[in-house]
Amino acid sequence: MQAKPGMSMREGWGAAPALRLLREGAGARVRDLHADLANLPVSVARLGALEVKFAVTRKEIRKAQKLRWRVFFEEGGALADAYGRLRKRDVCPFDRLCDHLIVVDHDARNRLGVRKPKVVGCYRLLRGDVAQAHGGFYSAQEFDLAPLLARHPGARFLELGRSCVAKDYRSRRVLELLWRGLWAYARHHRIDAMIGCASLAGADVARHAAALAFLRDHASAPAEWRAQALPHRRVDAPAGARTCGADLRRSLAALPPLVKGYLRVGAWFGEGAVVDRQFGVVDVLVVLPVANIDPRYLEHFGGRAPLAA
Repeated sequence: MQAKPGMSMREGWGAAPALRLLREGAGARVRDLHADLANLPVSVARLGALEVKFAVTRKEIRKAQKLRWRVFFEEGGALADAYGRLRKRDVCPFDRLCDHLIVVDHDARNRLGVRKPKVVGCYRLLRGDVAQAHGGFYSAQEFDLAPLLARHPGARFLELGRSCVAKDYRSRRVLELLWRGLWAYARHHRIDAMIGCASLAGADVARHAAALAFLRDHASAPAEWRAQALPHRRVDAPAGARTCGADLRRSLAALPPLVKGYLRVGAWFGEGAVVDRQFGVVDVLVVLPVANIDPRYLEHFGGRAPLAA
């Protein structure tokens, strides 16, 4: 799931804390990178030269930010500020609050042919307790999460964001390594539901009419798990847009791989969508209760039951 820089002045822990983080200034202390990894191995799994692990140094986080820059800004054409252009990194205030999951290629080589491990995939993880302590979730700048959170008091939410994979590594193997890492983290923290934004490339809503209609008609979250796009930012598929028969298959095929992956494991989607002009995308909200995930996938990703507290 992918989220982008922004600010929100909405109240409640469903609101985005970007303003608070920016007021802390560049010298603010970064959260202890090891604090949330107690009893959770830094390295989750390895497949050949590829390793999925948690970033435990600022250098590793900077490498993830550089990957995000290449994918979102250089490749995707997102609009950067002067700070980002100077450093060639996707730097976001929320990075200080989050844990960072990365995939490293240990056989990668630099321009001189010397072996130099490279970050080729990443996810950013923000737990509900951390979000609550700092003003709210990142995706609250686009979606009204407060009613959803209120309907599930005591539930442990995990927001997934900033997901990306380097162009030459977009394979099932890398995605499965990322999911293995996500599930290890979710089990460790006894997560009940995952949320976050997923993006449809291109800011033209009409271009995504079929995809949005598909998610509305076939993957909409039930009332208990539903969250709506903020009224002043909400866009919808045209009322007459429907998906059935051959159109249904075409609409499904046109969905981004990440969205199809979430659908495959049992995710639902929120009501409405939001255009992010800076990143040139249309965002939808993914809601994935852990109880929805097919046990076959949980077994594949490393175990069915949560770890003991």
